[in-house]
Amino acid sequence: MDMSVRARIRAGDSDAFGSLFDDYARAVHNHAFRLTGDWSAAEDVLSLTFLEAWRLRASVDPDGGSLRPWLLGIATNVVRNTRRAARRHEAAMNRLPREEVFPDFSDDLVGRIDDAERVAALRTALSRLRRPEREVVALCVWSGLDYAAAAKALDIPVGTVRSRLSRARKKLLKYAGPGIASPNGNSDPGRGQIDGDRVSAVRPIQEEAR
Repeated sequence: MDMSVRARIRAGDSDAFGSLFDDYARAVHNHAFRLTGDWSAAEDVLSLTFLEAWRLRASVDPDGGSLRPWLLGIATNVVRNTRRAARRHEAAMNRLPREEVFPDFSDDLVGRIDDAERVAALRTALSRLRRPEREVVALCVWSGLDYAAAAKALDIPVGTVRSRLSRARKKLLKYAGPGIASPNGNSDPGRGQIDGDRVSAVRPIQEEAR
């Protein structure tokens, strides 16, 4: 009987891992960009994610569906670690603590959303979310993971994902108004919307559903 893809990944099958990269590199790259706001940094995160995935291949569950949530969870951790390393480096060089630099999505958004005021509002609103809130928005809204998959990717309870998304939506409504957060009272941004428009309007590269 042929081995499953997960079994082949666990066994260190290089061909299976190459196929994994081909299938999900774009999704990982897009997710990294959404968290960093920088295409060059996203490239670095992409490389580090698959290096880390290879190192952690034995941790893949033998049974299950798509490995996309697993990879996005690794990418999220890579972004966290690279940000911490960058902050330590800056502190060491400057001998002064530096504030966290929030991702700047404006350069990509300007060419994708016509309304300049809405772009400015979205940029400001996103920058004011806490990191855990931005992460669940990136996973559930932009990358389309359901609550369970996002919880597994972040290694947190499903209820925590729900509460972070709820807080994020309320903050977006407060900071940017109904043009960003749904005016119709929808409390489930994990279904792929922040407002009445599809969030694909702010997707850097169209991803295929997997």
